[in-house]
Amino acid sequence: MASRLSRLIRPIASTLACKNAFAAPRSLGCSMVQRFASSGVEGETSKKPTVAPHNPLVRQRLTDFGAYIAECMPKYVQQVNVPYHDELEVCIHPDGIIPVLSFLKDHTNAQFLSLIDIAGVDKPMLENRFEIAYMLLSLQFNSRIIVKTYTDELTPIDSLCSVFQAANWYEREVWDMFGVFFANHPDLRRILTDYGFEGHPFRKDFPLSGYVEVRYDDEVKRVVVEPVELTQEFRKFEANTPWETFPQFRQIEEGQKPAETPEEKN
Repeated sequence: MASRLSRLIRPIASTLACKNAFAAPRSLGCSMVQRFASSGVEGETSKKPTVAPHNPLVRQRLTDFGAYIAECMPKYVQQVNVPYHDELEVCIHPDGIIPVLSFLKDHTNAQFLSLIDIAGVDKPMLENRFEIAYMLLSLQFNSRIIVKTYTDELTPIDSLCSVFQAANWYEREVWDMFGVFFANHPDLRRILTDYGFEGHPFRKDFPLSGYVEVRYDDEVKRVVVEPVELTQEFRKFEANTPWETFPQFRQIEEGQKPAETPEEKN
């Protein structure tokens, strides 16, 4: 009896399994269609830009904390604002780098123990053309702060390595790219450019082609550094090339037909 029952049950079970296997994708497809239809993805995509919402409460708390920093250290803090993305920005005098950042690191109400980055900005039209930004993070309060200061080509600013060990390579990068000198730095040397490099690439007055070029010389069997020499002159392509941006504005010579635009071809 058991063998007979098993022979009868096996075909029925296999048939039900096949039906479920074919029905599963259909149900999954229906659920996917319903989900997309409910979310509005099926129609045209929304043209509204994605903007991070501002929290007025967080913004007010950051403003109050900035006023508290300015009240505690009025000698160095020159301006406090919350420009965007709910991040506090404190502008200080160059002499206040060590005391202000030590205050933000060690104070109980701040605890900005992580130095995320040090960035530089070159503004040649200003007397103090270089703007140095220190970006700090407080894991205790889940908050970020940006401390900004300024300097010029000749005036050094204090190194932050005595407060944050992570500032070592960041300051070397700023020195290499902008030429801002950090006093009392333990090892201030270039970090991104090669040995013997001239100039600072991120300055606005630095030429795009640079001053020197590097190549391997087969005669001396080593890499040599030479002044930049543009071996190929800048050319003006007269042919219809796919990388030419404005073919209709080229100077057309006599006897040459102007290039057709895609609208004219259609």
